Amino acid sequence: MIANLAQGVQAFTSNVFLVDGERTVLVDAGANFDVVAAVRERVDDLDAVVLTHTHRDHVGNLEAVKDAFDVDAWGYDTSIDGVDRAIADEETVRLGDHEYVALHTPGHKNDHLCFYAERPGVLFAGDLIFQNGSFGRTDLEEGDRETLIESIDRVRARIDPALEEMHTGHGPSVTSDPYDHVELSAQMARQA
Repeated sequence: MIANLAQGVQAFTSNVFLVDGERTVLVDAGANFDVVAAVRERVDDLDAVVLTHTHRDHVGNLEAVKDAFDVDAWGYDTSIDGVDRAIADEETVRLGDHEYVALHTPGHKNDHLCFYAERPGVLFAGDLIFQNGSFGRTDLEEGDRETLIESIDRVRARIDPALEEMHTGHGPSVTSDPYDHVELSAQMARQA
């Protein structure tokens, strides 16, 4: 079960996905709201926090979550403050009841990861790809448009066109033809 704990929050934050199951994790911690209380409304404990990347809106609540649940944060680069355990490119990570492959997808930020599970057909896209052809900003430090396009292309080549769900770092999750949104993002990033 995947639930966006930041849905309806009226503060600057990323989405925060609680993935319940055999290994209950948060995908990103968000910022500027009480995510600890939101987690406790749904589950008693967490096994880990898994980060798509370390921009402030995705990790502002990280220390509070780590303290409250005594968990480690997993991300691409352990040299970044708050990231305890490294996830390598192509490494398999359990989120809930499924195995996801981690894809290193820089362009928005150097430590950006996407997580893809062929079964059940789910992609956590972070700030790389959004609905309706939107894509991650490249005007921030570490942003690079050409690298972002390469990362979108990598994800597009890897995922099944029958993708069921795409959970993004901001905005609504895409459950209706998400592969089409990935393709459109690849086109739009080239035109912008």
